[in-house]
Amino acid sequence: MDTIDPIINQLNNKNTGKFYWSVTVLATIGGFLFGYDTSNIGTDLEFIPFYSSHLNPFITGYLVSGASLGAAVGALIAAVLTDRYGRKYLLIADALIYSIGAILSGLSIDIIMLIISRTFIGIAVGADSAIATAYIAEYAPKEKRGRLSILQQWMITIGILGAYLIGMLVFFIAPGLAYAVDWRILLGVAAIPSLIGLAFRLYMPESPRWLILHEKFDKAVDALKKFGIDATMEQIKRTYSYLRATETRIKETAGIKRAFVIVALFMMFQQITGINVPFYYGPVIISKLHLFPSVSGIYSTVYAIGASAILAIINVLATYIGFRLIDTHGRRSLALMGYAGMAFFDFIGTILYLMHFSIGLLIGFAGFIIFFAFGVGGTGWIIQGEYFPTRYRGLFASLIAFVDWISNFAIIEIFPYMDKTIGIGYTMLIFGVLSVMAFITFFMIMPVTRGKSVEDITEMFEDNPLLGVKEASKVTDVNKSETR
Repeated sequence: MDTIDPIINQLNNKNTGKFYWSVTVLATIGGFLFGYDTSNIGTDLEFIPFYSSHLNPFITGYLVSGASLGAAVGALIAAVLTDRYGRKYLLIADALIYSIGAILSGLSIDIIMLIISRTFIGIAVGADSAIATAYIAEYAPKEKRGRLSILQQWMITIGILGAYLIGMLVFFIAPGLAYAVDWRILLGVAAIPSLIGLAFRLYMPESPRWLILHEKFDKAVDALKKFGIDATMEQIKRTYSYLRATETRIKETAGIKRAFVIVALFMMFQQITGINVPFYYGPVIISKLHLFPSVSGIYSTVYAIGASAILAIINVLATYIGFRLIDTHGRRSLALMGYAGMAFFDFIGTILYLMHFSIGLLIGFAGFIIFFAFGVGGTGWIIQGEYFPTRYRGLFASLIAFVDWISNFAIIEIFPYMDKTIGIGYTMLIFGVLSVMAFITFFMIMPVTRGKSVEDITEMFEDNPLLGVKEASKVTDVNKSETR
């Protein structure tokens, strides 16, 4: 449904060319860096010499998940700053902070320095994850917003795969240096893409919607022109009045709270159903399965990393399926299919593993990852950006990111205890039950938003109670909205 404002209509209906995709890739570099860090630390862990002297579940969990705790802090920092200072310059600051953290982690001399540097990395990643989704939602056309936003998740999966491939290469080329140099290279090399992103982010346009709402009309003219929209100063001032009137009305309702509840629950379930366990701890889990009994030493680790890389390849390919389907089948449909499939393969993996069919655990992981990647992973980032009005999008996207990272930290910190006490089989069973709970929850409350402008979506939350949003979304703008 078109708005009464011509500039907003052009933003909502613009064709996406190379410039749109280039800007989105730059905005989602933080996703790549998060993905790289996710699997990288699990690959390096056993080769860090000062780690072995602190070997206990708490240190293991914190070293692996410490970046997530930092990310939660980073998300809160973004909540304070992004709506005040804009999206672009905070994205630049994030890239700089990450670069410093990556370099320091590669130079770490003890466990404390490594934990601090990883927390530093987390602050950058957490802020970036909040700001990038808000930024993309503010320039993306409504018919392509899903694909542009899901690029955040795709970059995460590519980063995960990249870490495994680089780890295999480094350990294979220089196995004798695994405990001295290799782990430092793998931690420090992340600074390279971060510095490249830092350089190119300097040339990104600021969010046009943010500029208009903050009365930076001259800069808004230039930013809109970069997105292929010619606008006069008078038109931009009318757009400002339109956005102010719309968002003032929305502020006075409970619509934002309704949206927050749905997205916060989605991001929490996204994490506590266990998706990051096979990526943070993949090589460690696979090594325990003794799938390569004829291989020993460093090459046993290389084989385990290779098996993890296969799961990462599955993750990348399945996310591409979600990329292709998200704007045709919609967020709700893919999310429900995702959680149903995740539960099914968790239960399959549990049964096979408890029957002493070790490779069955990998079958369960693979199926779980496929359904998460195409149905759940990208959906969370999309709705985080599109459910909230522009003036408060940065704030609420940051608060949602905080929920996401705290949930991530909790499950990754707790997993070593679960593995030690009840074992990986029953842990998967718990994840399956949580996936069933997620399916039921979002079947009841998640609306359909495909083809709607961000203004339409925020008004939908304003006009309907929490349990009524789903049905209202199916009849609003029925010709363009999904009905599945």
